[in-house]
Amino acid sequence: MTSIPYTPDLKGLDDLSARELYDLLRMRVDVFVVEQNCPYPELDGKDIDALHLRLLDGGELLASARLLKPSTAEDPSKIGRVVVSPAHRGKRLGETLMSEAIIFCERLYPANPIALSAQAHLRRFYESFGFVGTSLEYLEDGIPHIDMVRQPATQSA
Repeated sequence: MTSIPYTPDLKGLDDLSARELYDLLRMRVDVFVVEQNCPYPELDGKDIDALHLRLLDGGELLASARLLKPSTAEDPSKIGRVVVSPAHRGKRLGETLMSEAIIFCERLYPANPIALSAQAHLRRFYESFGFVGTSLEYLEDGIPHIDMVRQPATQSA
């Protein structure tokens, strides 16, 4: 397997061009709503204050994730809307995307844990990055999920 070149890009909503935002939302809707047959409120208001991590090859969007800042000094930052373009699956971009997302969360919020709501079938994938389940499985938009948290790297032993 050959690795493909990518550039990580982190922008707030106001820093995305109209085309960049369109590409991001289109990929998320194509995967989460159409492919997974899961009608849900994609435009949930959280994108406005989020940071959008994108993996790009030139101008082509390969994968993306949404990073949410902690609500309070003790709360976790959150990673969500983790998605890889169907055209680029099988290239380990999910691993690359999660590694980059963790790096950015740790740089921006080093004292805070990182939380996510994982699709249950991806539990082991997220565990490989140090996330630990903190809930029982539950249905979110008809898909089994589990809450997971990764403790901060700066946490003292």
